[in-house]
Amino acid sequence: TYFRLRLPSLKSSVVTRGMGGVVRFEEFSNRRYTLVCSGSGPIHRFPDQSDLPECVTYKAPEPMGEHFFAESFDMGTLDSWVLSKAKKEDIDEDIAKYDGKWEVEDMKDGKLPGDKGLVLKSRAKHHAISAQLLRPFIFDTKPLIVQYEVNFQQGIDCGGAYVKLLSQTPDLNLDEFVDKTPYTIMFGPDKCGEDYKLHFIFRHKNPKTGEYEEKHAKKPDADLRTYYTDKKTHLYTLVVNPDNSFEVLVDQTVVNSGNLLTDMTPPINPAAEIEDPDDHKPEDWDERPKIQDPDAVKPEDWDEDAPKQIPDEDAVKPDGWLDDESEYTSDPDAVKPEDWDEDMDGEWEAPQVPNALCETAPGCGAWQRPMIDNPSYKGKWKAPMIDNPNYQGVWKPRKIANPAFFEDLHPFRMTPFNAVGLELWSMSSDIFFDNFFITNERHTADRWANDGWGLKKAAEGAAEPGLVNQMMTAADERPWLWVVYVLTVAVPLVLIIVFCCTGKVRDHTVTALGPQIIKVCISIVHTHVSPSPFRSLQKQEDDLLRRSPRNRKLRKD
Repeated sequence: TYFRLRLPSLKSSVVTRGMGGVVRFEEFSNRRYTLVCSGSGPIHRFPDQSDLPECVTYKAPEPMGEHFFAESFDMGTLDSWVLSKAKKEDIDEDIAKYDGKWEVEDMKDGKLPGDKGLVLKSRAKHHAISAQLLRPFIFDTKPLIVQYEVNFQQGIDCGGAYVKLLSQTPDLNLDEFVDKTPYTIMFGPDKCGEDYKLHFIFRHKNPKTGEYEEKHAKKPDADLRTYYTDKKTHLYTLVVNPDNSFEVLVDQTVVNSGNLLTDMTPPINPAAEIEDPDDHKPEDWDERPKIQDPDAVKPEDWDEDAPKQIPDEDAVKPDGWLDDESEYTSDPDAVKPEDWDEDMDGEWEAPQVPNALCETAPGCGAWQRPMIDNPSYKGKWKAPMIDNPNYQGVWKPRKIANPAFFEDLHPFRMTPFNAVGLELWSMSSDIFFDNFFITNERHTADRWANDGWGLKKAAEGAAEPGLVNQMMTAADERPWLWVVYVLTVAVPLVLIIVFCCTGKVRDHTVTALGPQIIKVCISIVHTHVSPSPFRSLQKQEDDLLRRSPRNRKLRKD
């Protein structure tokens, strides 16, 4: 049963179900109710700005409306699922088996006791598990909606959490489900290193050859990083419509959309014309846009042998230049080592040290004129470039009709599928899957999402740390935030305490600066103090202060 509740004190409404505890509904206007929970437990503020009492409990979602597959795992078994017994081809025998472990269990940090899911338990192993649909999905006049939940409980280094919709074929055997088992659609998150992906791939059948080719949706523009790192449960939804449009949603927000005809790679339909593979460039084809002028002649005064630089004839040796001194001299304090063997080590020479006389002189050794650019230098002569009168352009093969051309204007009509499967390799464990749902009705999918993921979102939001704890955690990861906190929080608070709360300021100072200080204090408070969700409690405190003359005086002071 669903209740829509309006909480007038907070001016908000909520939709929930399955509430525990003692609950009283008080009617105050036609078809509107206020909710009263027994006890004095706190009210949690959730990310969607709705307010739910602490007494919310979990109840397994029940599929309603037309659907082809629904799995919440809340029965605690895998009776309807098939574990693959196959081996992967073309890899080493010791890792070829699909021997990764699966379990049905509660989330490790689950906030809804009793809410179970399918958990990938093993690291660095191949996993494959699948289940039959209630009936095959036929792509006709209704859309396809696929959705499920994923929580990377331990984070994710390298691995996928995507689902495959297995094509309906006569030889489909779920016991032999492997990576090469034909699928119609592959959809879901995948990550390795810093490459964050959200796949939407479908296999398109060539109407001329009957061969299948994978078509990949364009990469989402949205930043996907948070969905892999925040260790929260996220809802992944794919909607493919009969008009060939598609949407990819995360947490019921569109992150990618497009059209099967225009936004897939490679394109659905090949080009009508292609380059002729038998056409070859003629030997005399001239692709040079510029050539050297054949009529140009090197000038008679062009000296190709002139050096690029010459000595500066105007330079003068500086006064004090020590021609007879070298920059380095033998160290007069050096002593030949006692163990020096001239037969083995050769004649001993004292090490060289900078000449002390050269430190104060402009220079030592033979003086040479500095080099300057030669004004007569021209380099090797080359004929100037002119437009090529025989230029024919860049050669391209001629176009011919594409013998493989076809035009499929209805790619939505994909191969029917009759099973759903997870075929994964992951370097991370404890990946939590839940609430798989396949339908052709959008509202039915939304209802299922609200019943399952909606409660998870509310519970996870209620358990989030307060603002202070979040700020502390962020500062631990980014130490420079402490400077921001001091400038934006600590300094204003000190000013408030000094100027607004203490009585140690001289009377004449208050008289002179009072109006300005009040304006500054009000501005600081409005800027740095978040509005409280419990304004009704603050109002009660204000009322108490107003009732007492003494309190009124204190408040005025």
